[in-house]
Amino acid sequence: MTAARPDPATRRAAAPRSGAATEARTAAGAGGRLLVVAAAAAFLLLRPGGWALPGAPAVLAAGYLALAAAAARAAGPGRAGPLPWAAALAVGLAAVAAVAGLSGPTFAVRADAVALALNTLAAVAEEAAFRGVLYGLLERAGRTAPVPGAGTRPPRPAARLARAARGGPALAIGGSALLFALLHVPLYGAAAFPVDLGAGLLFGWQRWSSGSWTVPAATHAAANLLVVIPLG
Repeated sequence: MTAARPDPATRRAAAPRSGAATEARTAAGAGGRLLVVAAAAAFLLLRPGGWALPGAPAVLAAGYLALAAAAARAAGPGRAGPLPWAAALAVGLAAVAAVAGLSGPTFAVRADAVALALNTLAAVAEEAAFRGVLYGLLERAGRTAPVPGAGTRPPRPAARLARAARGGPALAIGGSALLFALLHVPLYGAAAFPVDLGAGLLFGWQRWSSGSWTVPAATHAAANLLVVIPLG
């Protein structure tokens, strides 16, 4: 027995409903990701005061773990980038090792097991939030934003500049790096802003080139460890 096919009128009526449902799911997903980014920002802003709490290391570790789990789930799976992940990781590790070798430990942090564990957890949680969730949101926003003059043939020079400035990867790398650096000011002070901005740009480039937030997470963890472990 052959199932009856829906007539064209039925298919046309169902198409708008299907499109509306897809848009609703997309909006809900974006809203959930924004909540994760907001939670990450709030946690990092409150982090300096967390050290005054009883059992501060355990509280901070639990916060990092919860943030990493939520952000990793919201970020979803990555995709292939223009470079192999090993190449992007090697570039990042070489960069942080060079900076650490020139400057040495930057902050007075005890290099004990608790400090090493918290620095590693912080790196993973922050990268899941910034280069995982926030990067994805900004990249999609940049790719879908209308560009003035984009419909002309050939595109006007202003349209080409606007496309480059508002392109998904450029907006994602720059935007995630800027927020990352700003949210570290309460903990490390304004003097560390340029360093954190440069680090954020490096991590964003790794995210773009490898297609995964786990590569900058590994580099960030190495950078955090080099902050507290002398190389000499």
